[in-house]
Amino acid sequence: MNFQEGEFIYINKPYRMTSFGALAYVRTRLSKALHVKRLKTGHAGTLDPLATGVLILCTGKATKKIESLQYASKEYTATLQLGATTASYDREHTVNRTFPTRHITRQLIEQTLPHFVGEIQQIPPEYSACSIGGDRAYKLARKGQKVELKPKTLRIDEIELTDFNPQSMQMSIRVVCGKGTYIRALARDIGEALGSGAFLTALCRTRLGDVQIEDCLTLDEFPQWLDRIIKKTE
Repeated sequence: MNFQEGEFIYINKPYRMTSFGALAYVRTRLSKALHVKRLKTGHAGTLDPLATGVLILCTGKATKKIESLQYASKEYTATLQLGATTASYDREHTVNRTFPTRHITRQLIEQTLPHFVGEIQQIPPEYSACSIGGDRAYKLARKGQKVELKPKTLRIDEIELTDFNPQSMQMSIRVVCGKGTYIRALARDIGEALGSGAFLTALCRTRLGDVQIEDCLTLDEFPQWLDRIIKKTE
């Protein structure tokens, strides 16, 4: 492998780490192993800190492929807590409102989910990296400023209910979607469509383009993997 010329590295991003943090971890070790000051790197398709899963890192000339990779189809598994919402639509914030759930059944969920398949309009989360007048939305939201984001057109190819627990009011879904989809915002909208509320308790990107989560290294595995690669090229 020629990292300076250009390679792709598939990482299973850990929980509570930013995508940039994962990139920095890998870049530092690559640069040291290659004896260069700073290897050119980038990542395709940012994952929220509370999400895990497929993160494609690019080195050298492969960074030119980042934009095309971001347009590739993505697949996620997600768990939603029904009956409540948070400001960020996930567990980054505490519950701010509760809603009735007694009327929610598996049948109602299965009747509701198909309405989200195809081209849909979605308002991004206030706590997101969307730009507002040159500022990131999440930075404004954390300052307590009012954040107004416009709906965006996006595509959801598949959405499937994989589990529903009527006692805990948790449901799990599998989603195949295109660029720009916020699964947190999808959770919010599903909750509203069910006449209740919802937020994410777990999110994993299981595929990006042709790269499956089974193809990915954990950050714990990366140093040993890199050591083997470097020794092969010596």
